[in-house]
Amino acid sequence: MPARCVAHLDMDAFYVSVEVRRRPELRGLPVIVAGTGPRAVVTTASYEARRLGVGSAMPAARARRLCPHGVYIPPDFAYYREASREVMSIVRAHVEAVEVVGLDEAYLELTGLPAPHAAMRRLRSEIERATGLTCSIGIGPSKLVAKVASDAEKPQGFLVLTREQACARFAESHCGLVPGIGPKTVERLHGMGIDTLGKLAAAPAGQLGERFGVRLAAELQRRARFEDDAPVSEQRKVISESRELTFDYDIRDQRELEKTLERLVERLCDGLLEQERCGRTIGIKVRLDDFSTHTRARTLAEPVNSADRVGPVALELLRRFAPPRPVRLLGVRVAGLDVLEPDATQQLTLIF
Repeated sequence: MPARCVAHLDMDAFYVSVEVRRRPELRGLPVIVAGTGPRAVVTTASYEARRLGVGSAMPAARARRLCPHGVYIPPDFAYYREASREVMSIVRAHVEAVEVVGLDEAYLELTGLPAPHAAMRRLRSEIERATGLTCSIGIGPSKLVAKVASDAEKPQGFLVLTREQACARFAESHCGLVPGIGPKTVERLHGMGIDTLGKLAAAPAGQLGERFGVRLAAELQRRARFEDDAPVSEQRKVISESRELTFDYDIRDQRELEKTLERLVERLCDGLLEQERCGRTIGIKVRLDDFSTHTRARTLAEPVNSADRVGPVALELLRRFAPPRPVRLLGVRVAGLDVLEPDATQQLTLIF
């Protein structure tokens, strides 16, 4: 049986690269894709802007201070989705098993493919030739190794690692480098004196178990040792869809909140109808001016996807919560998504 081989393909600064393709005169400039409001955040930045300290999820106001001469562009997600479809159609023409995990990245199952490394170099060249966009590719015996490898030498990186090589190369890297080890866990590990993947991999299991519980401790150490057997799934399981808005200034007026919620519901349901998806659980998210975040949800007997069914439930949830302080962010979601089959019975089928 051939050794397992997985690739992770990650487009380089995807949103910015798509904008530069549309406006070639921006090439080589510090370009930042970000919203325009006072509380907007950076969606992504070109490598020229990153060298000046600008990064994703950074407040746009801070980015403007760091890079006052940058080119700031509001995000155009419809355009980015179309560019993503271009790229992924090329990927699927080269590889049979593809797991798309975002507009700009995918896992590829290469096990049994003749000369997989050469095949990935050809794929990378074909994507650039056909779309004008570049990508980085990591290859390894698992999704975890491939993912970290693709990030290691961006942009236009191409890195092949065994599990053992990944352990050695990233032993001194911070624990948050590995997917699945989030900022709060990193902070807790740091409190134990564990600030690198090497230290986490070698930590006494009993000590970690006392702090995180036996199961989570074991999983953290598996990730630190790059042990992973997760399959490449050709179907992406989307369990919820949401829309939210961070206000330019805190909102106290209930009528204004309700009008905003109505608009968010319409945007959300337009997307669900386009995707032919329905869900039974409707929820709202409210972040107050003290940064506390509150959620409320209700599960219905039947799945829904229209504004006239989602809206009243979301509105009642908001009224029952009755925000006690001014609201900074408001969101709505539909969860437990199914796909609606286009047949006469309109039965629902869950994608696994």
